[in-house]
Amino acid sequence: MLNAERGKEPGMNNRSKGSKVSRISEAEWEVLSVLWSKAPRTANEVVEALADLTDWKPNTIKTLLTRLVKKNVVGFREEKRVYSYFPLVGREECLRAENRFFLERVYGGALKPMLVSFLKDETLTAEEIEELKRLLDRRD
Repeated sequence: MLNAERGKEPGMNNRSKGSKVSRISEAEWEVLSVLWSKAPRTANEVVEALADLTDWKPNTIKTLLTRLVKKNVVGFREEKRVYSYFPLVGREECLRAENRFFLERVYGGALKPMLVSFLKDETLTAEEIEELKRLLDRRD
């Protein structure tokens, strides 16, 4: 059995504009990171991988896997009653969606105020400033 259908689940309002990725919690992000590093993995392998990083119980991790499957971010294969999980969405797509969620939630979707805020509050090296200039020049 393969679960790879996308776009039919409830909670579409939990998606950023133009994204297929639902909002991912910090805990779900940890589980996804394990799958991005190596997949497919069984639920027990995910539990083992997270054992040193968290104090979560196995049932908690299995619940997180189930949530990620429902969000169509993780798929699974069932073979002889063993479920193997794998990411359906890459890290970059999730990062773009998270950036969009943050921008929409904190800055009402306006990029300029966010950039101004970060530039005022952060110290940048000359190299970082030059890189930003190059990125902005390429957008023209």
